[in-house]
Amino acid sequence: MRKWRNAVVTAAWVAVGTAAGALGAWQLASSDSDGAGGAAHSRPLDEAAVRKALTASTPTPTSRSTSTPPTSTPPASTPSAERSTVRFTGGSATVECRADGTVRLVSWSPADGFHIDDDVERGPGAVARLEAEPGDDDDQPDLPYEIRCAGGTPKVLPDGDDD
Repeated sequence: MRKWRNAVVTAAWVAVGTAAGALGAWQLASSDSDGAGGAAHSRPLDEAAVRKALTASTPTPTSRSTSTPPTSTPPASTPSAERSTVRFTGGSATVECRADGTVRLVSWSPADGFHIDDDVERGPGAVARLEAEPGDDDDQPDLPYEIRCAGGTPKVLPDGDDD
């Protein structure tokens, strides 16, 4: 009797595990909204898709409840800025060109075989600076860059500053 009971319990656990795995695989396969197969989250989004997703997730204003006191300080304002990604030998950077003509490095990422020096001048200012350094090759020179905004468009130039 005990062997029979152990066999039934084992079979039940195997059936539940198999059903859970099949359900998970089905859900993953059917989660792709355009029917191309695979998971929807496995493809990177382009800039337009990111903006669309952010717009869709922005909460709509609701009426204030009477228990929430109004704020007396206005929210901090920053100059409007347009973000874009610039690429250069040694990596890439996300840059804000602000309405007042200043530039600010939002983020940066080295290319394979490089790293970005810790001494980054991210702004905001007239110029932002960073330096891409080759990984383990002392024979290759470091690649300093300055980034400026001209007419709202970022420009990457080799940095001639010898500080």
